[in-house]
Amino acid sequence: METEELTNVVLKALDEIRPFLNSDGGDIKLISIEDGKHVKVRLEGACTSCSVNQMTLRAGVETTIKKYAPQIETVVNVA
Repeated sequence: METEELTNVVLKALDEIRPFLNSDGGDIKLISIEDGKHVKVRLEGACTSCSVNQMTLRAGVETTIKKYAPQIETVVNVA
């Protein structure tokens, strides 16, 4: 998958999860995709101080991204 296509797919995945984050006062922003398999995102708003943000990152964000782009190996939050 080309870099631009992969970026669009990851953005589509984030658009799917965004309403759930927004409903709790949070949001998410794509920072980068490295080597075509490592995604860096930034949780924003209420998500930055939420006690379950790591669970949200793994169970929600990472799972959704991998559904759209199975080649993605890691998803990390950068503060």
